[in-house]
Amino acid sequence: MSTKDFLEKDYYKVLGVGKSASADEIKKSYRKLARKYHPDANKGDSIAEERFKEISEAYNVLSDDKRRKEYDEARSLFGGGVRMPGSGSSGYGFDLGDLFGNTPTGGGGGRLGDLLGGVFGGRSSHPRPRRGADVETEASLTFGDSIDGATVSLHLAGEGPCKTCNGTGAKAGTVPRVCPSCEGTGQASRNLGNFAFSEPCKTCRGRGLVVDDPCLVCSGSGRAMSTRTIQARIPAGVGDGQRIKLKGKGAPGERGGPPGDLYVRVHVSPHPVFGRSGHNLTVTVPVTFAELALGAEIKVPTHRGMPVNFRIPPGTPNSRTFRIPGKGVRRSDSTMGDLLVTVNVQVPKSLDSEAREALETFRKVTGSDDPRAELLRQARAG
Repeated sequence: MSTKDFLEKDYYKVLGVGKSASADEIKKSYRKLARKYHPDANKGDSIAEERFKEISEAYNVLSDDKRRKEYDEARSLFGGGVRMPGSGSSGYGFDLGDLFGNTPTGGGGGRLGDLLGGVFGGRSSHPRPRRGADVETEASLTFGDSIDGATVSLHLAGEGPCKTCNGTGAKAGTVPRVCPSCEGTGQASRNLGNFAFSEPCKTCRGRGLVVDDPCLVCSGSGRAMSTRTIQARIPAGVGDGQRIKLKGKGAPGERGGPPGDLYVRVHVSPHPVFGRSGHNLTVTVPVTFAELALGAEIKVPTHRGMPVNFRIPPGTPNSRTFRIPGKGVRRSDSTMGDLLVTVNVQVPKSLDSEAREALETFRKVTGSDDPRAELLRQARAG
């Protein structure tokens, strides 16, 4: 039964009795209505079936002295009826969302559920499965593995179920017992006037179980630090510093909860030849002045592949970048980036007599062409 049902439904009205009705009057009315609306007596009648469920729900609350008292106190506290946030009901004096702040109705119920949880009987709640924590680690890859993808071994340390006691917290040969204080719910109620706040049971610390003979390794907590090694697949094309999410590879969950996620920060070692620019690879290729001036066909290296032939057009300026399609990094859609080739003139450190004579002749022939003339003119004009 939800908090919303407990507050909104008038169980006395459902059973057709007054608020001061005795236990015998409640029982008598219930039996009369149950016979009338029982599914066996109304086969195929969905309306009668729903009515029977409402009657049974009302009787389950009003026939229990403790639950009836809590029900009466709750409805008395809120003026006999409220409208829960998002319920669409009308005709009540106020909205609990206005009193406690609008809270989401999904998941754990938000602040409102925490505040009112104890009013409606902590025994109906149970320790919920808890998702495992997310874990972060780092991995180092070679440049080639970052391009092609790789499977790496990751050594993780963190808290998880104790392997000695299999997470029970109990010494070998013994088992935990249900907490006598919270009867296994892990929750306890603390009364503050007309309110009862739900909080973790102090006896079992919210576990719902009590360990009489604790495990020597985890001291009864059921949790212990451990190390584990997992094999993780790093996708192709990952870049240096990129953070990869591996779903379900984090810390184990508790009480059947799902594991957390693993986040891997990737560090890529530099390559002596190639660089990265998004999904493109970059490479700088040394060339001679004659190859740029006259044009030439040169060989360009590719990553983990055979060199490709590339034609340099005559009159190519130094540091110009060319694009060779399809020789870069694979994208998520399986298409390939490009190889960006930058040509850079390599000046010889020494010349023999024949080469020097040829360059001297070239300088004499082109001496009238000053490559800095336009630069100097613009500098004076500015």
